[in-house]
Amino acid sequence: MIEVKNITKIYRTGEVEFNALKDVSFTITDGEFVAIMGPSGSGKSTLMHILGALDSPTSGTYLLDGKDVSTLSDDELADIRRDKIGFVFQAFNLLPRTTVLRNVMLPLVYDGISQDKREARARIALASSGLNETHFHHLSNQISGGQIQRVAIARALVNNPSLILADEPTGNLDSKTGAIVIGTFQRLNKELGRTIILITHEQEIAEHADRILFIKDGELVEDRTTHQKRIAKIEL
Repeated sequence: MIEVKNITKIYRTGEVEFNALKDVSFTITDGEFVAIMGPSGSGKSTLMHILGALDSPTSGTYLLDGKDVSTLSDDELADIRRDKIGFVFQAFNLLPRTTVLRNVMLPLVYDGISQDKREARARIALASSGLNETHFHHLSNQISGGQIQRVAIARALVNNPSLILADEPTGNLDSKTGAIVIGTFQRLNKELGRTIILITHEQEIAEHADRILFIKDGELVEDRTTHQKRIAKIEL
């Protein structure tokens, strides 16, 4: 699914250059659960933006499903972000005075899909994320942090993407709730076959993935499998 070849990203401000990524290469196959781990400022978020077709490398090649992303038009990139990639962020980014169901339906509004079909797809996505149906008509500011994050996961799933990119999805959650959210990702990976890339700075969280890529000072310093993968608790 993903092939990164010698990716470099340089930010320039006047005469000052900052090398955020330095000659990074790796592959991720369909159905893998991979954590990208590193301290703040290591370059992991820059890498996530490139993988999500939100930014372009200064040099190197990023192939997604065999296509060189740098050759695609803005419209083609928008189609990829809409159809192939689901994004989950630390800040949730839900509309606070809107119901859970409508928050998940929102990405479908501009796709020409009828109201009934939008609602049906949103319900399927919410069920897949592990949220109890009793919460579907609650406002998003009336449910817990863990439930909000699962709504955000459902919103990422509603277009049936093959790849989910999660940027510090447990960063605003306590450890118990974070474990429940990670358990949701594990189930989506194992039972539904979603490819998941999880950005984190926490070793405890990263160990729940099948594989960990360690980024430090913009370089890939280690790529290892987690032979004794931890299974997080899932509470529906």
